[in-house]
Amino acid sequence: MFSHDLKEKELSEVDISDMSGEACRALLGYIYGTIQNGEFLTHRLALLRAADKYDIGDLKETCHRSLMQDIDTNNVLDRLHNASLYQLPELKERCMQYLVKFGKIYDILNDFNAFLQYADRELVSEIFHEILTVWKGF
Repeated sequence: MFSHDLKEKELSEVDISDMSGEACRALLGYIYGTIQNGEFLTHRLALLRAADKYDIGDLKETCHRSLMQDIDTNNVLDRLHNASLYQLPELKERCMQYLVKFGKIYDILNDFNAFLQYADRELVSEIFHEILTVWKGF
């Protein structure tokens, strides 16, 4: 980009409009090996988006592993959505287990109903398949 006649070369700056300045600093910190754990945890969803966008496989996998660590009722639907969006099968499976097999779906029923309104149809189908599979065992 800086070796061609683009506006970024003239201005000596790059505008990354879909990422906050803090998240961009975290991304650069990851690339240069200077990111701190707290900074990583704070920005891991933004880092996941960047890893997917810029095809940084090791960062995507690091975010994937980290997001599986602390699933709870406050973040499970967001993580399930991101797992589906960025093709993270293990995270998706853990989120579905948390909701269905551990019965947490009842703790967040209103949020879950709202989630169903905007979630991808394929994901909704997978969720209901998981529910039916669990119910079949009773």
